[in-house]
Amino acid sequence: MMSTATKLSEIAPPLSKDAFREGMSRLGAAVNIITTDGPAGRAGFTASTVCSVTDSPPTLLVCLNRSSSVYDRFADNDALCVNTLKPDHEQLSRLFGGKTAMDERFAAATWSVGTSGAPVLEGATVSFDCRIANRAEVGSHTVFFCEVLAVECHQVASGLIYFDRGYHRV
Repeated sequence: MMSTATKLSEIAPPLSKDAFREGMSRLGAAVNIITTDGPAGRAGFTASTVCSVTDSPPTLLVCLNRSSSVYDRFADNDALCVNTLKPDHEQLSRLFGGKTAMDERFAAATWSVGTSGAPVLEGATVSFDCRIANRAEVGSHTVFFCEVLAVECHQVASGLIYFDRGYHRV
């Protein structure tokens, strides 16, 4: 008897990268600036690939393409902070999502230093200061499993999400 996986592969053609990306564009997600600092240097990037894993121990995951210009700094520092953005942070998100020099990115906002040593964005909706506890390589990305060391929550009336290839206020 054939396994379920074998049967499915016989009746369903492989999903194209374009079809997958189009589907994922319809999955709304919070916009975050992920930051790090340590022996490898300070860096940050914009991401919506953040997800809660468990509350015992408090853990979340962040995905980062291994070909990213900031990858080595995150991989070598073993610390990061997930800074979830408010609607008035849209321009900051674009800055951290582009090719702007790292010093210019960080000069555009006010930061403090978290327990992990990673930069914490002043006025973020919430900031999760973490140490990287584990990693898994999946395709082109590394999934960082991050143990949350501290959380800073701020009073907010709305958030910023990315949906259908655009920013939206919620």
